[in-house]
Amino acid sequence: MSVPAHLRYTPEHEWLLLDGEVATVGITAFAADALGDVVYIDLPSVGAALIGGATCGEIESTKSVSDLFAPVDGTVVEVNGEVVADAGLINSDPFGAGWLFRVRVTASHDLLDAAAYEALTEGEDR
Repeated sequence: MSVPAHLRYTPEHEWLLLDGEVATVGITAFAADALGDVVYIDLPSVGAALIGGATCGEIESTKSVSDLFAPVDGTVVEVNGEVVADAGLINSDPFGAGWLFRVRVTASHDLLDAAAYEALTEGEDR
């Protein structure tokens, strides 16, 4: 599994691409694979205040329903309408078209680099 080096990660399997004070957020290929076929996603609304580590949405797959956790503190500035309409984008392109939302970051917590995330997922069952 490829773990893009330019992203940051959370232990809950979200990824972030920081661009100034705005971060694009998604779930990793590891998480998408573990979930199976994603059929529905519930994302926070534009304007929603997020607290890092708190639940901010839900991902439903053919296997289970999982919480989506906010990777940082901040305010949602954009939601990916394409992934809401076609949740399968999370499986087919988790690091590209399957991004979930963008957040204006006010604080970040314990983000991992690619090497640390790979070490975290080594040996984990999917």
